[in-house]
Amino acid sequence: MTTPVDAATAPAASIADTETPLVELQGLTKSFPVKGGVLQRTVAEVRAVDGVDLVIRRGETLGLVGESGCGKTTVGRLLLRLIDASGGRILFDGQDITHVSGTALRPYRRRMQIIFQDPFASLDPRAPIGDSIGEGLRIHGLGTPPERRAKVARMMDLVGLQPYHARRYPHEFSGGQRQRIGIARALVLEPELIVCDEPVSALDVSIQAQVLNLLRSLQRELGLTYLFIAHNMGVVEHISDRVAVMYLGRVAELSGREGIYRAPAHPYTRALMSAIPLPTPGARRQRIILAGDVPSPLDPPSGCSFHPRCWLRARLDSPEACSAERPVLHPVADAQEAACHFAERTSEMSEGQAAEAAEVVAAEVIAAEETGVTEGVVGS
Repeated sequence: MTTPVDAATAPAASIADTETPLVELQGLTKSFPVKGGVLQRTVAEVRAVDGVDLVIRRGETLGLVGESGCGKTTVGRLLLRLIDASGGRILFDGQDITHVSGTALRPYRRRMQIIFQDPFASLDPRAPIGDSIGEGLRIHGLGTPPERRAKVARMMDLVGLQPYHARRYPHEFSGGQRQRIGIARALVLEPELIVCDEPVSALDVSIQAQVLNLLRSLQRELGLTYLFIAHNMGVVEHISDRVAVMYLGRVAELSGREGIYRAPAHPYTRALMSAIPLPTPGARRQRIILAGDVPSPLDPPSGCSFHPRCWLRARLDSPEACSAERPVLHPVADAQEAACHFAERTSEMSEGQAAEAAEVVAAEVIAAEETGVTEGVVGS
């Protein structure tokens, strides 16, 4: 027995409950075991996500940015319950779904969808794209076959695909068209939340703009909520309402788009901002080039995880708190939070002073590497 295509099977929020965040992550953690030895016992753990607290409001786009390996994609997969959390809570529409599984989780699957970074890898090469787009309807038993085909046709039209495309296979499309197929597949179940996992990073600039504009148009038309995961700060600025910056499994800064791009409070965020090209021909920013690589999540630094590479710490003569105490997110301005003991001092530093301090850190990192020392950088 099937249910009508547009019927909802999960409890939706009432009008009186619109103030409840659609998503709330509380102290979310995820560790992956490292096996070793003949018996393949657990010898260590990689802490991919380390105490993340985030709120996503209805109808907004929260940008989640950071370097590769910082844990941003893992946060998205935890939220969608594609992998289980090691700790913390995941609340969706006020309901704790952290440990929900099986048939109890199934209604929420309809309300949360994902757009993958590589659309070609996420599509079945042996299935016409019409079948791939409508697969969710079949799995959830929604509608009759004619109703499903009609729903697929509507979604394809919504994302700019033609009806005859439904009979073609993934290899017959360009990268931008494949991403539109991925968007249509995510929309077909009429979700409330879509996790966009670097949806434009594999596309050229002109196609990126088309896909971003399509996502914004669909959000206005359908009232969607996005978690937009990316490493391109310029792309995030274009589409996001608020931005969370991650570093080594933790949120370093959280702010509204205007606040974080106008006056970043965390020294890591400021370094990221300095890498954004200016639109004015010939204009250049003074780059804050961070020293070394991101520390290993197998053995993260004590205190603030950014302190071995921090230019602000070097500028402040290496205060002990940076290496001894783990900072927590705290307000530094209106609707702006940063996990830095000295976030208020960031704005006092000019671009030149920040760049000079970063060069000092770089020199000490290089010297430490040459002598085989991995700890003690900038007084740590």
